[in-house]
Amino acid sequence: MNRPGPQGLRGETITLAHGAGGKAMRDLIETVFVKGFGSPQLAQLEDQARLDLTQFTAQGDRLALTTDSYVVDPLFFPGGDIGKLAVTGTINDLAVGGAHPLYLTCGMVIEEGLPVDTLRAVVASMKATADTAGVAIVTGDTKVVHKGAADKLFINTAGVGLIPNGIDIRVDRARPGDKILINGFLGDHGAAIVDARGEMSLENPIETDCQPLNGLVETMLAVCPDIHCMRDATRGGLATVLNEFAEASAAMISMDEEALPIRPEVRGMCELLGLDPLYLANEGKLVAVVPADATDTLLAAMRSHPAGRHSAVIGQVESGQPGRVVLQTAFGGKRIVDMLVGEQLPRIC
Repeated sequence: MNRPGPQGLRGETITLAHGAGGKAMRDLIETVFVKGFGSPQLAQLEDQARLDLTQFTAQGDRLALTTDSYVVDPLFFPGGDIGKLAVTGTINDLAVGGAHPLYLTCGMVIEEGLPVDTLRAVVASMKATADTAGVAIVTGDTKVVHKGAADKLFINTAGVGLIPNGIDIRVDRARPGDKILINGFLGDHGAAIVDARGEMSLENPIETDCQPLNGLVETMLAVCPDIHCMRDATRGGLATVLNEFAEASAAMISMDEEALPIRPEVRGMCELLGLDPLYLANEGKLVAVVPADATDTLLAAMRSHPAGRHSAVIGQVESGQPGRVVLQTAFGGKRIVDMLVGEQLPRIC
């Protein structure tokens, strides 16, 4: 039965008509996306967002642009969902380059049969996350595919931000003597996805760490504009990020196993499933390479921010074998930490 939905949209599930360019698609865009995201630019219903250049030139001297696609399974998991993930991931890719995120785009590939209420919940989550981070979703696109041609919902977001003058965060700036900082517990997102898939029956479910990091990064840059390297440790986890730093900077990086912040629940889950927490995905963790003399000031600033309360110094850059990442183990030995080969957990983001 095709009856009017609760807010003017006909039907309770997405049909191919919602992607066909006619009235059903217009109703979907207006009642779910325009109303849900609530941005003035999107409400104009143009084929593009029109943005005032004066705000760009006033806030920075370089434009930062990024894009990412999200295919997480399941769509909803402890502490988050695909919508929160899509907004957070793109904001964080901008922020770790020192940019102030301003605007996002949103492209959705929706499988025929997805409940409209599910789509509304995802949009509401995206809106709430964007508002928290101070960014606006200003344009987008919708495609509907036949049942079985996708897995419920895929989202692409692109982001635009501005890098202030004097900020030069790059993957190749790690230097011997620099310290390695992280803003909290490792592996929470990967563990939350495992739990949400029913692969574990945890007494205390682990929640994703999914959160925007632009506020934390601004706090860090306020006390130390000369952060050398910074990335968010998503797919491939901490180990992959550090290998990228070491290779690009032709430096050696050493980690202290006892300094790594890992929840007991995550460590226990990894032991049971044969996973390594160093490679587990995170969605609210950044890794920063900073001058040694700024470490204490930065650590105090990070711990003063809600996204950095559990920040820690986990290692340093050394002048040993270029491109090598080494872990000082709790037993007093050393082991090489290579780049991730393959995928520990598919469909995590």
